[in-house]
Amino acid sequence: MRAFSNYRQEWFSNIRGDILSGIVVALALIPEAIGFSVIAGVDPKVGLYASFAIACVAAITGGRPGMISAATAATAVVMVTLVREHGLQYLFAATILMGIIQIAAGFLKLGRVMRFVSRSVITGFVNALAILIFMAQLPELIGVPVETYFMIGAGLAIIYLFPFVTRAVPSPLVSIAVLTLIAWWTGMDLRTVGDLGELPSSLPVFTLPQVPLTFETLQIILPYSVTLAAVGLLESLLTAQIVDDMTDTPSNKSQECIGQGAGNIASALIGGMGGCAMIGQSVINVTSGGRGRLSTFVAGAFLLFLIVVLNDLVRIIPMAALVAVMIMVSIGTFSWRSIVDLGRNPPPSSVVMLATVATVVATHDLAKGVITGVLLSGIFFAGKVAKLFSVTRSGETAGTTTYRVSGQIFFASAESFVQSFDFADVARKVVIDLNAAHLWDITAVGALDKVVIKFRRLGVEVEVLGFNEASADMVDRFALHDKEERQAASATLH
Repeated sequence: MRAFSNYRQEWFSNIRGDILSGIVVALALIPEAIGFSVIAGVDPKVGLYASFAIACVAAITGGRPGMISAATAATAVVMVTLVREHGLQYLFAATILMGIIQIAAGFLKLGRVMRFVSRSVITGFVNALAILIFMAQLPELIGVPVETYFMIGAGLAIIYLFPFVTRAVPSPLVSIAVLTLIAWWTGMDLRTVGDLGELPSSLPVFTLPQVPLTFETLQIILPYSVTLAAVGLLESLLTAQIVDDMTDTPSNKSQECIGQGAGNIASALIGGMGGCAMIGQSVINVTSGGRGRLSTFVAGAFLLFLIVVLNDLVRIIPMAALVAVMIMVSIGTFSWRSIVDLGRNPPPSSVVMLATVATVVATHDLAKGVITGVLLSGIFFAGKVAKLFSVTRSGETAGTTTYRVSGQIFFASAESFVQSFDFADVARKVVIDLNAAHLWDITAVGALDKVVIKFRRLGVEVEVLGFNEASADMVDRFALHDKEERQAASATLH
């Protein structure tokens, strides 16, 4: 009952704010969905239907209230080759398999991998996405009539100043409405939504992909489906984390994996492409007052209403109005504080953030940027932890030399561990005290093997003591220095 009560609150605790913010997001989704359809090489209706289906289904089944999911550029770029070489029906089949993989990831609790993404990577992801959002507006800012710049300026002024008058209505919605009225009243020669492509005029229908159910088909779509699922989940989970921080509320990342998968399956079954969470539209939603699942559902449902019922009105919306909204999103998304923090944060953190930004902006691939950041974070972390160990040698007592080891012994510190022992100054007995140390992996165990076996080959008695429980288990399973095959291992190690 408590779970149902919480779920109901996620739907109906902010009805007015969610409806209004959902309307704003729906308007902003139209040019995005059409643009991503062009990137993927498909008809605009494929992206528009996908945005409707993914948003509505993810609102019901997802784990992050208030986050917007739809057709995205991150997934669109993966689809290009598949559509070009095999056709649209194979895209639908790949999208269904993509959804199945994402649902499986949810049940396997793979959403927990977000714990391994550092704050520097998330900041770099956010900043890179803000830059990409702004760059995506450049075609609407270059080589356009001068009136366009005045309209964009007016739109930004309304967006930032209208909240001082009232916050009852989201200022981006007011900006779009006012600029559309001005463009229609004055007859300005402005680029409009209708210039982007033909909008669908009918409801989507249920259909199964028309592909042969053979192993050959699976071989064709599986690589694309795995890539789409991974890219989609990566962007969705990062966006969920960002919305968590913006709203100061938690979310269920594994449930979000399931929600994304269900949304993509639904999209493919009505002739849509695959998608994932959208940080730009999610920021619009949150800043416009959207907090619950209703805002996401309204965004998808109202999008379908706009393109099917109000398509004649939607066609005349000037692109300048939507560009103003996206510039606002770009400015609001960028972490301006991170620029100041470059001089305050540890250099490795700044390098990770800048590398993530540079990779994303250079490749236009969010996944590559995040993977780069995560790898760098891991390398820097391993290097830092590798230094947090020491080997202290006590003076020889009754022919016995004691080495006290403290810290973390693993692949990055194993070599230094071996080099810390003096094999030239040989005592009758060596004691290796590991009370303050921890062996993490088989490389650490191998380093201990190497030290013990080398001493024994020199005729020195060696005693190793002080294993903690985890280290003792590793040694019992993988160490060779106390096994009968010690001599064979010694020959291998040297």
